[in-house]
Amino acid sequence: MVDPTSHMVLEVEHHDSSGRTIFRPVESSTPEPRRLTHLSAPAPEKKLTLFALRLAVLEKIASRLGSLGFVWATVVLLGGFAADLETTDFWFVTVILVVEGARIFSRSHELELQHQPKYTISGINSFRFLVRQVIQIFHQISGRDRTDDTEVQETRREQRNSGQIARTRTWKSSDVPMLPYTGWVFVSRNVSRVFYWLQIASGFASIVISVTKLIKQDYGGKSTNLHPSLTLFYSLALAEALLFLAEKAYWEWMISVFKILDKVNQECGLEGFGTDSVRRFFYNAYSRCLNGSIFDGLKMDMVIFAMELLLSNSPDEQLTGAEILCRFSSNENYSVDTLQKIGTNLEIIERLVEMLNWRNKNQEVMRMSSAEILSRLASKKQNSLRVTGIPGAIESIASILESTRDSGQATDELGENSINQTDLWSLNNLGLLILKRLARDHDNCGKIGKTKGLLSKIIDFTYAEKRLLKDSNLAVSESNKLLAVKRSLKLLRRLVKTTGATGRNLRRDISGVVFTVSNIRETLRHGKRRPELQKLGAEILTFLALDEGATEKIGGTGGVLKGLLCIFLNDKIPEDQTSGVRVSAGESIAMLAQGSQSNCQRILRTDDILQGLVKALNNPLVWLNAGRILRNLCAYTAPDKFNEQLKEVKTAGATVLKAIKFEEMKIQEVMVGLAPHILKLMSPEESRTMFKEAGVSEEELADALVKILKRYEQPVPKVPRIRRFAIELTIQMMKANPETVKNFQNLGMKNELETVFETASELENFDIFSGTVGLARHGSTINELIEEAMLLLN
Repeated sequence: MVDPTSHMVLEVEHHDSSGRTIFRPVESSTPEPRRLTHLSAPAPEKKLTLFALRLAVLEKIASRLGSLGFVWATVVLLGGFAADLETTDFWFVTVILVVEGARIFSRSHELELQHQPKYTISGINSFRFLVRQVIQIFHQISGRDRTDDTEVQETRREQRNSGQIARTRTWKSSDVPMLPYTGWVFVSRNVSRVFYWLQIASGFASIVISVTKLIKQDYGGKSTNLHPSLTLFYSLALAEALLFLAEKAYWEWMISVFKILDKVNQECGLEGFGTDSVRRFFYNAYSRCLNGSIFDGLKMDMVIFAMELLLSNSPDEQLTGAEILCRFSSNENYSVDTLQKIGTNLEIIERLVEMLNWRNKNQEVMRMSSAEILSRLASKKQNSLRVTGIPGAIESIASILESTRDSGQATDELGENSINQTDLWSLNNLGLLILKRLARDHDNCGKIGKTKGLLSKIIDFTYAEKRLLKDSNLAVSESNKLLAVKRSLKLLRRLVKTTGATGRNLRRDISGVVFTVSNIRETLRHGKRRPELQKLGAEILTFLALDEGATEKIGGTGGVLKGLLCIFLNDKIPEDQTSGVRVSAGESIAMLAQGSQSNCQRILRTDDILQGLVKALNNPLVWLNAGRILRNLCAYTAPDKFNEQLKEVKTAGATVLKAIKFEEMKIQEVMVGLAPHILKLMSPEESRTMFKEAGVSEEELADALVKILKRYEQPVPKVPRIRRFAIELTIQMMKANPETVKNFQNLGMKNELETVFETASELENFDIFSGTVGLARHGSTINELIEEAMLLLN
């Protein structure tokens, strides 16, 4: 647990051989900022923006030549030499003017349909349309009922897109009938194809006419200036037509032969969505280069383009934008740049959060995409704060969590299926992942806890059926369920780890849900094949036990303590898992036994429990928690109860003495804390036997205690109770054998006690910490222990 106002941490991770555990605050240094080691790869769409720029250069030069020729013809030829023109020249000039004028001045409207996702007025789709028609006719003649794989995939893609967004109140621009009662003839997309081929035909016509007249030079007329005027006009018309056709040839080469759209689409990782997205991006960049500066299109990139689409009011554009952002945010080459741009645009984040609430069946894909984007966005803490800063964001995320534990399927308000099971569990897992990442922030944990009904939803996902835990071969849907269990447990662990008043309220609310402990119990009982889930469950119980009321609830739930003990004392668990699940189970048992007479008595009622714990003291992997559990059982069991059972602890005396003399840090602290309780249970004869068996004399033990006080002149957060435990053991030794008083006097114990008195801290008066806050206060202060020890020494 980390207190946000300080650098003190409650150690809850697994201890190692040096003996770290959860019952102490630890100094934590501020982590260094993580450096970005991966640079974004070159953007593939730069090829398209460069292609658009080159096309725009050709188009603008051609348009300027056409405009110059138009002005020259209208002002000079038709204005000054109309009467001198031959009939053929007059009509040739007029035709060229009409054709080129129509093309030049209608250019601003030509690209409107090119922004549509399915149909364009470009030669690309026109050419492909003709090819498709030929293939379809061939298949019909040959009796084949199916098209080629490419056609099938494209048809399915169109069906998917059309199925996702149902338009019932607006027209699709490519399907608008331009004239009534004309059927498909004057549908806008067909009209656009006609205009495209007319442009190509007019270009060739201009070339034929201009070349013919320039070769023959049969202009006639009386004016001497007419001949060069017509030559200049036909030259301009020829140059303009050649540039126009060169542009179209370059276009067709790059699109149909070089397949630039397909290559960029593949490099962007969008091949699963077809080339519609990349094609629309290209048309957008091309349009900007034409309508403004030729360099305007270079400022475009796929992420900015996708964000613009996402903010539009068109469902098709919203879907396209969401798909692009989803794919780019998951691509390791582009995710950093993509998430940075999304994270700094609050309008985009608001739209993504809003899309989580779209429950229409036709909007499932957009809802799923927005959830995936937000899950990756929340992986960065600064972005997670921006997400939760949007009003209603947590409620929107909670809306995608749909448990099927009771009904077996998700239903909408009318009781009808609203989403299939696979998509349901995918959404559930994304929702849990978003919340888990948001919960890394202390304030976000508080917001999650205050969201009505959300904690109950999260806890509901922690339930795992017995079959789900025991089967090793699971179907996809069952694997998704198991993943939801794991993510919900991880989220719950983060919530209960929260420090301060927020953490206290969260632990109280979570333990107040009746299914919390019982769901974890099922995992502890049947999850032998899922040790990672057992570990998470044990850690959750450990933190819940910080709340006194929750401690009694957990202990009173049948089978919980027994399940934890079975895991902790199970020597058959592989060693690679021992440092995980067994340690977590031991920490949980120690916390539940801390200060709880009822839980200590429940533990002691378990058969052969003390023998197992004493045996565990010889296992370096678990001896730390075994010692803490034994100390708590001895310290908090009600007087005159289980005295016979507790006598079994005496057999651990020799092991404890050896650890005090030869070990250091945490394990030494725990063993020093256990030793006085063992001495209380022994008679003088048993005590002498214990020292003899351990090979440690009372003088050597006294010397070890004095050295401990000398070594720790100040309270140390890593072992906050070691000085207190050393003084407790000193008092018990002097009470058990008054002869040891002289040993302590000779070793200078009095001076060390005075030093401890001068450096005593409130830290040493608590047994459990939440961040920097002490939760479980000892019955006597360290100063009171010092006074008692001084009286015995005197």
